[in-house]
Amino acid sequence: MNTSKILLTVTLSGLITACGGGGGGGGSTPASKAASSIAPASSIAPSSVAASSLAASSIPVSSSAASVVASSAASVGAPTVSAFIVVDQFGYLPDAKKIAVVRDPQTGYDAALSFTPGTNYQLLNLDTGTVALSGMTTSWKSGATFEAAGDKAWWFDFSSVTTPGNYAVVDVERNVRSPGFKIAADIYQPVLKHAMRSFFYQRAGFAKQAPFAEAAWTDAASHIGAGQDKNARLFTDKNNAATERDLSGGWYDAGDYNKYTNWHAYYLVALLHAYAENPTIWGDDYNIPESGNGIPDIIDEIKWGFDWLKKMQNEDGSVLSILGLSHASPPSAATGPSYYGPANTSATLTSAGAFALGSKILAQLDNADLTSYAADLKTRAENAWAWSVANPSVIFRNNEGATSGLGAGQQEVDDAGRATKKLTAAIYLFAATGSSIYRDHVDANATNAATWVDVWNEPELTAWLYYTSLPDATSTIATSVKNQYQTAFNANHNWPAARNAEDPYRAFIGTSNFTWGSNRTISRKGQTFYNLIDYSINGTDAAEVRNAALGYLNYIHGVNPQGMVYLSNMYSLGVHSSVNEFYHSWFTNGSALWDRVGTSTYGPAPGFLVGGPNPSYDWDGNCTSGSPNAGCGTAAPNPPKGQPAMKAYLDFNTSWPLNSWQITENHNDYQVAYIRLLSKFVD
Repeated sequence: MNTSKILLTVTLSGLITACGGGGGGGGSTPASKAASSIAPASSIAPSSVAASSLAASSIPVSSSAASVVASSAASVGAPTVSAFIVVDQFGYLPDAKKIAVVRDPQTGYDAALSFTPGTNYQLLNLDTGTVALSGMTTSWKSGATFEAAGDKAWWFDFSSVTTPGNYAVVDVERNVRSPGFKIAADIYQPVLKHAMRSFFYQRAGFAKQAPFAEAAWTDAASHIGAGQDKNARLFTDKNNAATERDLSGGWYDAGDYNKYTNWHAYYLVALLHAYAENPTIWGDDYNIPESGNGIPDIIDEIKWGFDWLKKMQNEDGSVLSILGLSHASPPSAATGPSYYGPANTSATLTSAGAFALGSKILAQLDNADLTSYAADLKTRAENAWAWSVANPSVIFRNNEGATSGLGAGQQEVDDAGRATKKLTAAIYLFAATGSSIYRDHVDANATNAATWVDVWNEPELTAWLYYTSLPDATSTIATSVKNQYQTAFNANHNWPAARNAEDPYRAFIGTSNFTWGSNRTISRKGQTFYNLIDYSINGTDAAEVRNAALGYLNYIHGVNPQGMVYLSNMYSLGVHSSVNEFYHSWFTNGSALWDRVGTSTYGPAPGFLVGGPNPSYDWDGNCTSGSPNAGCGTAAPNPPKGQPAMKAYLDFNTSWPLNSWQITENHNDYQVAYIRLLSKFVD
């Protein structure tokens, strides 16, 4: 090592905290981190968006690549964190593929900037100040621009380094570096805890108090006042006290507080799969009220969800469709009444499947109370199925026409959606009961069960693959489904896209699949790969599968054009750039306490996955009307509007009329998809 390199490593090691690095939590405080990373959304004007979106690049907006080239570290000081070298800011597993992506913007909000990597890249051990690896970057597709991101890209592969520790990737010539990160076997365990704890903060009707809630996010129990969840009334008969039901509990669905049965039941299914596919990794120490009871905390949270779903079921087996709640910040300040919608077939079928899978998995936990609880779920599942068979097309569309104001999202599905729900319910009922009635329905619909493998049918594919794992499944059907999955995965945008490196960020979903909730899409795509391991598909190379699936996790953790961890307020784990604000009725825009990390007192609670880049974003139609709201401004914010798909993101939570929920709202559906994928890489 020459003298300048020695000085570089010593200087960088000594100043790493000031630079905001250290995957081990040695970074600066959340307040100073956010202030130095991304400007508050309220201060972002179209002319300053590029600078504010670059996650603490030390390069001035007007700088060219030439202006940041340094002759040596000795002459310019310690390297600064660059927006152009992106990594998983939590870190990498020792045996995983490890690739830092170096990016040069060509189109999008940062197109005026440029960066060409130098010829000497180093992986610096921040603990020892020594260089663990030196080498050069490799150009992606010979200098092609990746359309979905609007970037040219290079890779710096440091997979050969397996020694645990804190590291950064350094461009010696340009005198810049990546954020700090760890290499360790347990890097994702604390991330999983935060992600799971988001459900605790989403609990309705439950006080969030110390020591379980962190001091910044305590609140009294919400929606339990007069006329609220404990005395909810039928929306279409609001003045009739005879319709009152105790529907308290459950989770807020997303950034809104409403509770939608179809979706809530599916969250339970996804969490049950996450547990069953890797049961030994779930701790009893997530600091929720049930921690320490001898039951994994994910099961305790699942039971909390089932307690509400049981309340939504009628005596005849049918299940109510939706519960609409009022909104305020904090949640306990909401005083408006709660109203529910009637039972419908789709909610009843989804609930039947959830009750059945819950009964199967909870009964296996060797706990007397859960065994009794599971038996009740099994009965409920069969009753829900019987009602649905007798009532195959009972429809209820909320928040339309006469039901306007009940909820926000539309929970109803079409005929094909009900058929799919019936099929998945039959799979889980067969698992729970062993009855040929359910198996016959499954087998009769297996012809094209897995001939198409993509993110949009991942929940159904998981159900089919789960069926193949059941010992009494029809063997020919099980074999056929697995063969279909294997064939489909070797085509289209599955293995071919991964093996041909069609995305330099190693998270290919295709430009057209960047829609509302793209981070859920990313998570589900990673899961479609890991299904090859979970369900023992022939021809699977486990290491190849794990590395492919990890690419999608790395993307969410910072290997993206924003260089941003798409989880809220994760600075306590040492990340450099995390979601600072997102659309949520609690952590609302303008809140002095919870709006934005570094601006409000606390910012939002940690661990919430936001929707992610959405190139279909637009401001509300009111803004182009003859009398636009004053909040519209003069133009739709750009970004996210008018950007390449992966850059269609802005760290903001302004609600109507700018409709930030299209980009930054959390959703339990995103959360369970991410948790399930993340859990594959926790030991």
